[in-house]
Amino acid sequence: APQMNSITLVCLLLCTGVSSFRFEELTQYVNSHEEEFIETLRQWIAVESDSSDVTKRSDLHRMMDMTAEKLRLVGGSVEMVDVGMQALPNGSSIALPKVVTARFGEDPSKRTVCVYGHVDVQPAKKEDGWATDPYELTDIDGNLYGRGASDNKAPVLAWIHTVEVYKALNIDLPVNVKFIIEGMEETGSNGLDDMIVAQKDSFFSDVDYIIISDCVWLSRRPALTYGTRGNCYFFAEVEGPKKDLHSGVYGGTVMEPMTDLIGILDKLISPSGKILIPGVREAVAHLSDEEWKMYQDIEFDLESYKSEIGLSQLMYSNKVDLLAHRWRHPTVSIHGIEGAFSSAGTKTVIPAKVIAKFSIRQVPNMDPAVVEKQVTDYLHSVFAKRKSPNKLSITMVIGAKPWLADPKHPLYEAGKAAVKRVFAVEPDLIREGGTIPIARTFQDVTGKSIIMLPIGGFDDGLHSQNEKISRYNYMEGTKLFIAYLHEVSQIKKY
Repeated sequence: APQMNSITLVCLLLCTGVSSFRFEELTQYVNSHEEEFIETLRQWIAVESDSSDVTKRSDLHRMMDMTAEKLRLVGGSVEMVDVGMQALPNGSSIALPKVVTARFGEDPSKRTVCVYGHVDVQPAKKEDGWATDPYELTDIDGNLYGRGASDNKAPVLAWIHTVEVYKALNIDLPVNVKFIIEGMEETGSNGLDDMIVAQKDSFFSDVDYIIISDCVWLSRRPALTYGTRGNCYFFAEVEGPKKDLHSGVYGGTVMEPMTDLIGILDKLISPSGKILIPGVREAVAHLSDEEWKMYQDIEFDLESYKSEIGLSQLMYSNKVDLLAHRWRHPTVSIHGIEGAFSSAGTKTVIPAKVIAKFSIRQVPNMDPAVVEKQVTDYLHSVFAKRKSPNKLSITMVIGAKPWLADPKHPLYEAGKAAVKRVFAVEPDLIREGGTIPIARTFQDVTGKSIIMLPIGGFDDGLHSQNEKISRYNYMEGTKLFIAYLHEVSQIKKY
């Protein structure tokens, strides 16, 4: 009988495909090629692929070429897709960076995943307060500093290395893998939405799942991300006299545009953070008991969050309230006033026209078109009460919807299994307070299921000075992706 048991066990292992996943071999390859993987990241960081600076456009084109070349090198079937021109404010236009697509494997019996990423970066200069040259990868105490290290060059490379490791060891990829890598994410993904629509029935036709790794963990515990907030961005313009006025000559005789503007901005949100625009809070999806329990279990330290920001007090004093208001409640933020005097020194001016920039982060079940009407109607009614002769106009310049996935979907179960295999812990299920509009585009256009699978650290400093990714997250993140492909291959076909 004992012999029978061992035979049964061998059969079970073979039948379930467990023995065919050579995880130790794959991870050993990652360990022995760590310096090589870091050297590739070093070369990528050296390219100033700043999508917001048109004078750096040639660098951005070079970055897309390097990405395509790397994917070709590891055996991908690569295309560079022309997504057209970008109109510039001066009336001229400039070529958008091509979108790189790649395909590894076309086995119809396997699942097909599509990995999305971007290789453009936010602006960075040493004089902004960087301790090191932002475009020279610098290793300090196991942290790799450089602009774009965490957002999003190392995660993109970790995915490419994942395919590379399987190929190098001559191990079949457990799923077919496609890549879609763009170069305009930091300035709004110009051209990408149209490309996704155009390729819905070609490139995306055989894709089962889309994976986005353009986000970070919440704490030292690995995380799976299942939601992001959207964003409605507004300009509120108050126009008064035909030119700027001298406050000594005209002060006290005119109703000043700046006073009107600040008056209406003050009516958007209360000091305690309550949104005062009628209808906005009523539209927010109810926080269920199950969701409350999920938030309760998340690893998050309020004190370190406070000290990281440099504040003695936050809007909420407990973890669940704070996370809920960061992820699944809307918020109003006032970003600045154009036309106001903001330079150093003194200037006794009454600006003739001022434009406030503010945004409202969207959550389920808010609709940007409805929010636009709510904000416009409300601010006009508040302004009318001031009985001012000045003119108010409200424009919504961005209307990005939130994205939400079902954390019980098999994609997330696969994510949990991969995290457990690599890190020996259960991941936190988290949402992002920011907006990743492409997730919603993928969902709406392709109808495919999406997971956000981050490998960046909570303290990586995305968009900030001294951005970094740790060696640990880069290497263990690659192992996570290796394990994840295996786990996704185990999802049953319905």
